[in-house]
Amino acid sequence: MLSIIIPVRNESDSLNTIMDHYSKNLNSLDYEVLIINDFSKDNTLEKARNLFKSKNFKILDNKKKGLGGAINLGIKEANGSNIAIMMADQSDDINDLIKYNSLINESDYDAILGSRFIKGSKIINYPIQKLILNRIFNYFVGFIFWNSYNDYTNAFKIYKKKVLKEIAPLISESFNIFLEIPLKIISRKYKYKIIPINWTGRTKGVSKFKIKELRSKYLFTLIYCFIEKNLLNIKK
Repeated sequence: MLSIIIPVRNESDSLNTIMDHYSKNLNSLDYEVLIINDFSKDNTLEKARNLFKSKNFKILDNKKKGLGGAINLGIKEANGSNIAIMMADQSDDINDLIKYNSLINESDYDAILGSRFIKGSKIINYPIQKLILNRIFNYFVGFIFWNSYNDYTNAFKIYKKKVLKEIAPLISESFNIFLEIPLKIISRKYKYKIIPINWTGRTKGVSKFKIKELRSKYLFTLIYCFIEKNLLNIKK
């Protein structure tokens, strides 16, 4: 089974679209969607509980505030052997999700790491300032970890659940958890494949990503993972 973790905060207006998006496109898969309410201040949780009646959808209420807490709860509650993380804005291509799932099922890969910035990928409506900062930071991470992957910070990837359990605990509290997971996968030398993926900027709702608020969190995760990587090398 494929488990899809979708954290939501104040996404009431997006819920109908989320339900249609997955119900109509994943008929050929054995899947579940875990909608995880992350301390919404609108009626997201109530609406989700009333709307998602299908057995393919599970509604969870995060008790540890922050995106990191929502992702950890999703991993704990997921029933699938494969876990994909996607955002509520549907910026990632669901056809790439299907490709992810096929690749990880048909191979011995522990993770499939998509990149929006390699040949074969396509990006639409990416805010230019955010794009520039994204590229600078991701290239910096690649240099520090001496790795050619160039899209660490994007949430949309797929992992074997057993691998996510093995790299626990995941300590990041916010969007930086999406940096922590692939860095641990790479540093611990799990087997992964990098493929091109598509991305489209959101057209509804407001992005929760705040660059100024997250700088220190990303730096903390980067230092933490770098120290862990070197400790692992010393033990060898």
